[in-house]
Amino acid sequence: MSAQAPSDQPDVTDDTLLGGRVLIRQPKEGYRVAIDPVLLAAAVKAKAAERVLDVGCGTGAAMFCLAARIANIDISGLEIQPSLAALATEGLKLNNLETRARIIVGDLAALPDIICAYPFDVVMTNPPFGADGTVSPKASVATAHHESDVDLAQWIHACLKLLRPKGRLVIIHRADRLGAIMAPLTPSCGDIQIYPIFPKAGQPAKRVIIDAGKDRKTGETLHAGLVLQSENGDYTARAEAILRRAEAI
Repeated sequence: MSAQAPSDQPDVTDDTLLGGRVLIRQPKEGYRVAIDPVLLAAAVKAKAAERVLDVGCGTGAAMFCLAARIANIDISGLEIQPSLAALATEGLKLNNLETRARIIVGDLAALPDIICAYPFDVVMTNPPFGADGTVSPKASVATAHHESDVDLAQWIHACLKLLRPKGRLVIIHRADRLGAIMAPLTPSCGDIQIYPIFPKAGQPAKRVIIDAGKDRKTGETLHAGLVLQSENGDYTARAEAILRRAEAI
């Protein structure tokens, strides 16, 4: 991620993703985008004209990255924090997406009618990672990163309900919670594609991406995954292609 010209709002910065293809407006302090939403978007295999929902879209990074790679998808973002949703809405204009994307303020536990009106072809999500441990004193970070009244299983069940039959749910999460992700998926999903994300070769995976098909029967596939960094700390060629050049995983 690189910096652009500063926003006229003193507590906000304008930054770029995908080698400058995507612009995001985000808080200077508190919740800020890392590479997880970029990797999430790279794993989505949506087709033109399909309807995609980003649950917990934050400032819109995953949405905007996906729209930069796949033309003519219809994409919505659901975000519980109004301040982040407002920045994501500004991001629609920065990325010229006002005609095919929208940001909706709402809670996954009490979904707005506009979200429930039609099923989606793809739901992508980067759920809160923390089920225990220290909660950030910054409210926006705590909400984005720590499970609250909706735990991980409930989050996944709610996302599945928003999918059409045979639709896809794509999740990025901590690798050590793979079992907690698979448990609510396996009763109703198949053709589950698992992509581990390794910090460096030979190190344990820290993240995992799961792409699951609703109402499908075939089994799971564990892929070789992605190694992010070489020994010297530079991104690997494959990671560069995904993070800078908008290639798919």
